[in-house]
This record gives sequence, structure tokens and C-alpha cells, in this order.
Amino acid sequence: MEKYHPLPIVFSLLLCLVLTAEAQSYLGINYGNLADNLPPPEATAKLLKSTPFSKVRLYGADPAIIKALANTGIGIVIGAANGDIPALASDPSHATQWVNSNVLAFPDSKIILITVGNEVISSGDQNLITQLVPAMQNIQNALNTAKLGGKIQVSTVHSMAVMGQSDPPSSGAFVSALGDTMKQLLEFLKENASPFTINPYPFFAYQSDPRPETLAFCLFKPNAGRVDSGSNIKYMNMFDAQVDAIRSALNAMGFKDVEIVVAETGWAYRGDSNEVGTTPENAKAYNEGLISHLRSMAGTPLMPGKSIDTYIFALYDEDLKPGPTSERSFGLFKPDLSTTYDIELSKSSSQAPSKSPVTPSTSPAPSTTPSVTPSSPSQTPSAPSATPTTAVPVTPPPKSSGTWRLAGVRGAVISRRQLQSWFLCLSW
Repeated sequence: MEKYHPLPIVFSLLLCLVLTAEAQSYLGINYGNLADNLPPPEATAKLLKSTPFSKVRLYGADPAIIKALANTGIGIVIGAANGDIPALASDPSHATQWVNSNVLAFPDSKIILITVGNEVISSGDQNLITQLVPAMQNIQNALNTAKLGGKIQVSTVHSMAVMGQSDPPSSGAFVSALGDTMKQLLEFLKENASPFTINPYPFFAYQSDPRPETLAFCLFKPNAGRVDSGSNIKYMNMFDAQVDAIRSALNAMGFKDVEIVVAETGWAYRGDSNEVGTTPENAKAYNEGLISHLRSMAGTPLMPGKSIDTYIFALYDEDLKPGPTSERSFGLFKPDLSTTYDIELSKSSSQAPSKSPVTPSTSPAPSTTPSVTPSSPSQTPSAPSATPTTAVPVTPPPKSSGTWRLAGVRGAVISRRQLQSWFLCLSW
């Protein structure tokens, strides 16, 4: 009788656990505080340690939250507000003081990324846009002086409005008018090994095309897929299509080495009567499907075999946000720390194989007549770090040469938050 050797099986099990843990390192969560009913930061820190989220993104640099996350091992993204950019750009000593106050003051907190401004490039504020990279450079210089260069990255967050072409993902390109500004930004990111951070939202893309087949494509559910006529690649979910459009745009400008980080993505579980798809069931399907997809390490067709850092929106609802009901309905947890809807988010559950049908097909498929795949300049509910934003005139991003159409606009004058509601829906 052949002797049984258990070591290969034990090794395989250990390898699976290691891979699972590695996949979890890509999971992050957005922690906004535009609310008057949130639990204490200490309670939130304890909650996060019980979840599969290994990173948390703040919209500012709240010292109470940063301190509460000390010695937890949780990576922290902090942000400098748009209003800080002029001083950061013009005065290196101001950048040094900012780093001293918000980074060096918390040696036991694991700060991993500083985002300078939010959706500045698509804001239309030319003065702010021209000061963005100088502000980022001064923050980077301050980190280098503190011997934190390479340990803490510096970037800025974009909405999908920076995309001028996504039809199909293989033809992705940034808005041509951003040319020099975008190149300068990308050169900074490449030089400092920092990521391009973006907010893709299949949720808002579905609202422009509320057909059952589009919903399945957005929610990682079984579907026929959509074929990219340029690459002949068959996409099985909207998230991959959006992210690959960004990858194509970066590659087209010669920045293949710049990594992508998804700063926000999520699905509202509640909305107004005109906001389609806002149900707990859909929110559960999207978030669980996304998490399972990331854990699978399948990657996207253009970036296979790895999962990019992805921050789900959001940890809690923020009841002081203006706008439609959906803006206040992305939270995974209630103020009492219970889940908002029936979704499995315990850390222990992450060790088990996912049952969600989320792994996309990345193999090429014969070209067909495809249906709609959006790539949204999202209406992302990324709240400002402290106060509601003021209304500013906004010009829609230019249409691409494809069959894009704009939707989700509630007027000629919209807030910076609502600027993110511009989304493009493509047919390919």
C-alpha cells in the first residue's frame, strides 16, 4: 500500500491562505465624516480590524481618526483639501508644516498615501489646476526630507471626467485639452512611483442604461459579456472595462509603468424614485462581487493576474451630505456598527472561497455586435473632508468619437460633488 504523505497538502493549504491574505491587502474602504451621528473613531478602528479591509481612505487628515488607527496595521490614505493647494504650491515651508502636522505627528499610524486635492483637473479652475503638480512636488519634497520618500506616496484623485475616449476600453484616451497638464502630472507619478487614482462607478453607468443585461454586467453576475472591437477581448463586467479604459489611456501617453488605484467605487442601497437600481440587493451584489473579484486575483484583461488597490465607498452613510438620497446611502455599516444590509464582511469569512460569480473571462472572443458598456466619470459620493461644497458652473467633458451620451445632470450649475455625476455611457 502506498504510504500517505500529508506535507504536500499542508503546503497547498498554507499557500492558499497566503494568497488569500495577499488579496485582502488590496481591499480598502472610504471613511467620510460629513455626518453628525458617527461612532467614535476608536470604535471604528475596532470595527475595521474585524473586516477584510486593510486600508482606509480619509478625505482630510482628521487627527482623532489617524490616532485611533495607530498600531492597527491598517494603511491610511489622508488628503490635502483643494483649498490647501495654493499655499502648498507657493510655499515649501507650508508643505513641510503640513507633513509635520499630519504625518510626522503620528509615528504609530500607517500612513501610506497622501492625495493632494480631489478632482482638481476636471474642476475647470485653471488657477488651481496649474498649481496642482507644484503642490504635490512640495509635499513630496517634504516627505523626502523626512526620509519618508518611497514609503508614503503622493497623488491626486480624478473622476472619470478626465476621459475623453473610452469607446471601446482599448481606445481609452484622456481629454485632449488636458494634454500638457496631464503629462506633467503623469511624469510626477512615474518619477515618484505613485499611483494614478480614479473613481469608476458602474452604479451611475447603469442609471443611464437601466436594462437587465446592463445590470448583470455591472453587478458581476452571469452575462453574455461585451466584446472590445479594438482588442477582440471579451469583458464580463463593467468594473474591468472602466479600469482598462484608464489603463489604455495611460499606455497611450507612454506611462505603462504608472499603477492605477481605485479611490472610490460603490453602489447605493437606497435612492429617490428616479434613481434606478438603488436597492439593498443590488448594493450587496456589487460590493460582494467586487470583493470576490479582487480576491480571485484574476485582474482585468489588460492587467491580468493581479488586483489593484480598490477602496469601496463607503464605511458609513454621511447624513449631512446634500443632493439626492443616494448620496447618503452608500454606507456598509450603520452608526451602531451593524451592517446596513445583509452583506458578509467579517474577516474570517474571507478565508473561504467566494460563491459569487465574479471571475471575468479575459480570453479573446470573436467580435460581435456589442451592447452598452459604460465607463463613468462617476457621480462618486466622495464627500469633501469638512464642509459641503459650493456650486460652480461646469462644462460637460467633450464627447468622444464613439457613441457616448451624457446623463445624470440636474442643472447647468452643479456642486463639485455633483460634478462627479457626469458619466459616459458607451456602446461597443
